[in-house]
Amino acid sequence: MESNRSIFMQGCRDGIPIGLGYFAVAFSLGIAARDYGFSAFQGFVSSMITYASAGQYMGFALYATNATLIELIILMFIINARYILMGFALNQRMPEGTPLRTRLLVGSCITDEIFGITIARPGVPTPYYSGGALITAVPMWALGTALGISMGNILPARIVSALSVALFGMFLAVIIPPARKDRAVGLAVAVSFVCSYAAVRLPLISGLSQGNRTILLTILISSLFAALAPRKSEQDTGKGGESDAD
Repeated sequence: MESNRSIFMQGCRDGIPIGLGYFAVAFSLGIAARDYGFSAFQGFVSSMITYASAGQYMGFALYATNATLIELIILMFIINARYILMGFALNQRMPEGTPLRTRLLVGSCITDEIFGITIARPGVPTPYYSGGALITAVPMWALGTALGISMGNILPARIVSALSVALFGMFLAVIIPPARKDRAVGLAVAVSFVCSYAAVRLPLISGLSQGNRTILLTILISSLFAALAPRKSEQDTGKGGESDAD
């Protein structure tokens, strides 16, 4: 059985490519934040406690227009509502009787990328793994924001763009292994790619925010494959299933 320290170190290791991608994206966010009048320190602190790219960008823009606190809260909730679905998915993987504090700790570590590597990791989601990835990745996000504010015009755009490739590579590493093992997963990934591409261009759906499109597609595609290719429980894949296979 793996120790908590070993699981934590795995999370730190897997968070490295996420952090590199975060740095590049946050650098661009920092340039926008500078235009809205934020200092490097303010950008660093906001990224350390928020780590939400679309939410932060919109928050910076609203703050610059003197939006009220209620407006900020409502819009942040709408933009980041997809994390509720991710929290449900992780919560369902935890055994009954898991303490509330453990569920809250895992939920507080959710970002799109950290959710991806956490859900793909075999076994029960643990705050040690998610926390390790978060501790590695989020400081890079905060540092990228601060540097984008203070020296955004110094680093060449090509370098910033090249660093962001790390995020795409990480996502491929998350989805390809399970897609190769399970045809249903592979088909779901392919359908997700096609639907995501179409959603950006279809007249009605394209007007939605990226977060709301993600929520809509997640519910529709997951419901479809839950009906067509339901996941077998551990009892179904136990000894009886093994004997049948033999």
